[in-house]
Amino acid sequence: MCELSAASVDRFATAPSGTRICFRDAGDKDDPAIMLIAGLGEDLTSWTESVVTALVEQGLRVISIDNRDVGQSTFATTPPPGVWRQVLARPRADGYTLADMAQDAVGVLDHLGIERVHLVGRSMGGMIAQTIAATLPDRVASLTSIYSTTGAPRVGQPARSSLRMLVGPDPRNRTDAVRAHLRLTRHIAGKDFPIDDAVEAAIAARIWDRAAGDLGAGGARQIQAIQLSGDRTAQLRGITAPTLVINGDRDLLVAETGGAATVRAIRGARHIVIPGMGHHMPESLVETITGYIGQHVDSVRQAAPSAHRKGTGQ
Repeated sequence: MCELSAASVDRFATAPSGTRICFRDAGDKDDPAIMLIAGLGEDLTSWTESVVTALVEQGLRVISIDNRDVGQSTFATTPPPGVWRQVLARPRADGYTLADMAQDAVGVLDHLGIERVHLVGRSMGGMIAQTIAATLPDRVASLTSIYSTTGAPRVGQPARSSLRMLVGPDPRNRTDAVRAHLRLTRHIAGKDFPIDDAVEAAIAARIWDRAAGDLGAGGARQIQAIQLSGDRTAQLRGITAPTLVINGDRDLLVAETGGAATVRAIRGARHIVIPGMGHHMPESLVETITGYIGQHVDSVRQAAPSAHRKGTGQ
């Protein structure tokens, strides 16, 4: 029986590191599992109800997670990097990495008893999903990487205007957090797909509330995790999961060169560039993007039907 109501219920799993990861689980437990991994500073509610519903209606069990340092998951106790460390890409040695965040996600799969999963990650979440696919190929049925990159220094870099917004002062209250989110999202969303201020304000307010207002240090540590992980191009060449790469051609946060580099690194990857899209998934693109994801998953399942059994995530 389909359980869409479970999409709003926070549950928890403890990763091998001891990190407590919050997740939500929607859809029929016997359907193939798909895991959604959000980007920098985003919690699991950044995957809006429309995204989750669209995927469940395509016959998928949807697992969404709060990465560490956001939402209801564990916040690290290590000091965050200062502004200049972030700008100059000089991370502290005591920070965690994308590999650590990947293990958090796998810990949720282990908790749920899911052997293989279709992975979808956007921005930093795409980097985490790539890492899982590269290091644990037997756990990944397919990979979809959305406006993400390889970590190579000459591709996928943010515009200076975006960088200045990312390293600005931390919000002091809910109102500040909403204003900062709207300002950044308007900047990076792409002019052909303007944002819905009401929808985005609600997302920003939820992120603030679920993190109890503790956002700045967590975001800085997540930036540091990306920087500590460096250029992952060689690692990505080992990915064997069927891969779909989606990005726009108006991205001011992860330049479209990051998507092209990802396609070059992963053998057989399929590339979709959405004209006019920036670094954002507005409601006007939910049907299009979830359609691409569903088609990708279906193509994988049809390619090896004998290997796909209900409840395995395939």
